[in-house]
Amino acid sequence: MSAYEVDLFVIGGGSGGVRAARIAAGYGAKVMLAEEYRMGGTCVIRGCVPKKLYVLASRFADGFEDATGFGWTIDAPKFDFSVLKAAKDKEIDRLEGVYAQNLAKAGVEIIPQRAVVSGPNEVTLADGRKVPAKTILIATGGHPVRPEATPGIHLAENSNDVFEWPSLPKSVVIVGAGYIGVEFACLLNRLGSHVTLILRRDHVLPRFDEDLRKGLTEAMKLSGITILNHTDVEMLDGRPGHVAVTTLTGQCIEAERVVYATGRKPNTKGLGLENIGVSLDQEGGIIVDGFSQTNVPSVYAVGDVTNRLQLTPVAIREGHAFADSVFGGRPTQVDFGPAPTAVFSTPEIGTVGLTEEEARKTHQIEIYKTSFRAMNATLSGSQERVMMKLIVDKPTDRVLGVHILGEGAGEMIQMVGIAVRMGATKRDFDQTLAVHPTAAEELVTMRTPWVAPIA
Repeated sequence: MSAYEVDLFVIGGGSGGVRAARIAAGYGAKVMLAEEYRMGGTCVIRGCVPKKLYVLASRFADGFEDATGFGWTIDAPKFDFSVLKAAKDKEIDRLEGVYAQNLAKAGVEIIPQRAVVSGPNEVTLADGRKVPAKTILIATGGHPVRPEATPGIHLAENSNDVFEWPSLPKSVVIVGAGYIGVEFACLLNRLGSHVTLILRRDHVLPRFDEDLRKGLTEAMKLSGITILNHTDVEMLDGRPGHVAVTTLTGQCIEAERVVYATGRKPNTKGLGLENIGVSLDQEGGIIVDGFSQTNVPSVYAVGDVTNRLQLTPVAIREGHAFADSVFGGRPTQVDFGPAPTAVFSTPEIGTVGLTEEEARKTHQIEIYKTSFRAMNATLSGSQERVMMKLIVDKPTDRVLGVHILGEGAGEMIQMVGIAVRMGATKRDFDQTLAVHPTAAEELVTMRTPWVAPIA
């Protein structure tokens, strides 16, 4: 008779933990999963899914405006934020139910309370119950952070809070220009808020290709977003609903709401990991090997809590690979690159592989790039431009990176990512027939390498 109550105890009901639990149960393991908040984790409850729904809602603003150029007469459209929020909440409730149903169908027992690690093979629940487990998987994700030392920081909110707003503020200041800050700036602007974006650098999205960064920054300004660069917040003052933001460069901006989007940290505090000696990095992320195993052999971790690549598809792949390795007899390590990714700004970004700046450090490269107005803009009068760029290794002709700015970039980069991962060459792109008329055809019709102008 086993000394353990379960073969696997998963702490965290987000994308990585749920996938690991389902697959492990499918291999015949007895699995428990504890989630203290809601099933679905960051992605479903307060991240990817609700954000994309808000993004889609915001883009109707451009559609209504562009329709006139195509012969449509539309009475002044009206937007009700409360209707959008209610519809979003309903969809999130539905998805949460699906997650729970899929776990139940797989035979996973769900424990709707907090769980902490109390030993290398033991988990303690909030109600005091102790569960002996042969293997423990930590999949608790991460949380948004803000600089608590900033005077008046209690007046600021984070990305989680945005999804609970009952109404749309007339004005918003967003601090931070990574994925989250940029996406919220674009969608809130189009829904009707006056948005000011504060960033410490020259352009948005650090670590992305420089041409993408410049192109999106200009597009955001063109859409009416106020961008204050090379600065930061010195202090916040006022009261909820009427906040004064003072920057290090002396500007003072008044807004109904201030949102910090300055990064996320792993949810490891209070899990009891220090009691059994699990190694953490400087940010509190759980250090794991290629098989998601910690320095304590019975304890594993997947997803954002490991502070590796913080993307939902990565957490899902890690969770699946963990279950295959530990319970399926199929040792599997996740290959993280090249990983396609999208930023659901407006215009959208899709990118895979090396940036030009990264490639120049290690390769002899050729650059192919183009910028144009999409067909939609020719009749609508929109000044928004599409930008596409290929980074090619000159000696081998292999495509090292693809970067797209424009409508549908996220959809395009998923397909392009397959080609880049398979080692496609520029000649492979050139020999692929174009689909005409599309924006995507530009990816296979660029023939002349770009040459930097002489200064």
